[in-house]
Amino acid sequence: MTTEGRTDQPKPRVAVLFGGRSSEHAVSCVTAAGVLGAIDKDKYDVIPIGIAKTGQWVLASGETNEWSLSASSLPEVAPSAQTVALAEIGGEHQLIVAAPNTVPQELGSVDVVFPLLHGPFGEDGTIQGLLELSDTRYVGAGVLASAVGMDKHFMKVVFESVGLQVGPYIAVTDRQWRTDPETVRKRVDQLGFPVFVKPARAGSSMGISKVDSLDGLDAAIETAREHDPKLVIEAGITGREIECAVLEGRGNDSPRTSMPGEISVAGGGHDFYDFNAKYVDDAAALSCPADLPEEAIARVRELAAVAFDAVGGEGLSRVDFFYTPDGDLIINEINTMPGFTPKSMYPQMWKASGLGYAELIDELIHLALHRKTGLR
Repeated sequence: MTTEGRTDQPKPRVAVLFGGRSSEHAVSCVTAAGVLGAIDKDKYDVIPIGIAKTGQWVLASGETNEWSLSASSLPEVAPSAQTVALAEIGGEHQLIVAAPNTVPQELGSVDVVFPLLHGPFGEDGTIQGLLELSDTRYVGAGVLASAVGMDKHFMKVVFESVGLQVGPYIAVTDRQWRTDPETVRKRVDQLGFPVFVKPARAGSSMGISKVDSLDGLDAAIETAREHDPKLVIEAGITGREIECAVLEGRGNDSPRTSMPGEISVAGGGHDFYDFNAKYVDDAAALSCPADLPEEAIARVRELAAVAFDAVGGEGLSRVDFFYTPDGDLIINEINTMPGFTPKSMYPQMWKASGLGYAELIDELIHLALHRKTGLR
C-alpha cells in the first residue's frame, strides 16, 4: 500500500522493530535510536516496538535517548505486562496490545515493518519468515538472503559459486568439535597462523578472536561457541579493509552502490576491528571514498552488486572486502542489515556518495512499500 501523491489517505504506518534475542540486542537498540531520531514523522506514522531478550514484543518508547549507547550501560528492551502482536483483523494487518485478563487493544494497521534487528532471531530470516507468513511488507532482505547472509559458511559457498574470490577457511560444526577436536586443530594448522575464529552466525564482531598459534586456539573456539555452536575459522589476510554500501534499485533497475570506504582502527589497543572498536571506544574511522585506483573503485562497486544479487539481496546490504598488496579483491562478507546509526559505515558511505541519512531511510521505506508480498 502506498499513499504517495494523495492527500485523502492517512500517512503510511511504519513499525520500527528493534532489540531481539541475540547478543547484538544493544546494537539493535542503538540503531533504532538513530532511525527514530531521523525518520520523517510528518510523512510516516511511526510505532516503536521493542523485542525483549525473552522474545516478548512490547510497545516501546520513541525517546531516542533511552536507546542510545552510553559509557556506563548498554540499552535494553525490558519485558512488560503488555505484549504487542501482529494480527490480521478485518483483512488488514493490525497491531494489538494484549495483557492477562484484559480485552486486547487495537493499535491500528501496519503498512511496513522496519526490522532493525541484528544477529540470530532477527537478521537470519526468522523474523522475515514471520512477516512473510502474515503477508506484511518489510524493509530489507527476504528469508533466504537473510539466512545466507547470516551464515558465514554458506555465504562463502554462494560467493564461490558466482566466481567471487574468498579467503582460505574451514567450517566447524558442533558435532565435529565435540567428537574430533584433534582433526579440527590439524585443519586449522594447515591454514597457517594467524587465524580468526568466528561464530558462523553472529555479527558486530561478537565472539571473534585473533589466534597466533595453536596454543590459543581452543580458548578462542570456546569463546566463539558461546555465541554459536557452528564456527568459521579464516586464515588471516594481508590487505586493507574496504567496504561498499548497496541499495536495491527501483523497479527493474540494477542495485545501486556507494563509493567504497576504508576502515582504519587507531588507538585503544585494538588488534582488529572488534566490538569495542566499533561501538565503545570510537576507535574506528572511515575514509570515503577510499584511496584506491579508479579501476579498483569500479571493481569494488561491481563485485558488491554481484554479491548482493548472488544472495538474492533486497533493500540494503554492506559488502566487505580485503584489498591485497597485489591488487586482488577478496570478499569477506555481506551484511544484510548493517549497523544503521548515523555514525555507522553504511549510512556514512551513502552520505559521502550524496544520499543523506533521512533520505536513505525514506528510500528504504519506499522500496518496501512498493515490494510485492509473497513469492517474487
